[in-house]
Amino acid sequence: MEYNEPPKIVFEDEQSQRLRSFQTTTPKIVGWVIKYSGGLVKDEKQANYVLLGFIVVAIIISAFTLFPGESNTIPPVPSITGAPVEKTSQGQLP
Repeated sequence: MEYNEPPKIVFEDEQSQRLRSFQTTTPKIVGWVIKYSGGLVKDEKQANYVLLGFIVVAIIISAFTLFPGESNTIPPVPSITGAPVEKTSQGQLP
């Protein structure tokens, strides 16, 4: 060994070190989407799109549930004379 050459480091199990660095773990929910899709979802990228679509639909349904908006009925306007207000069959005042 020459003095200019740095010492060589050797791992005991180089093969397992290489394999471990290239393996990626798929999240469980992505695996479930792939497994239970009946073959429609084939890879991790498609499963991520399915999950994203599910989240968007869930947010839209939640927004409609929490904020139902205005109803189409117009509340009756009280009469000046104090007489009760009658509605017609179409929900409009006479």
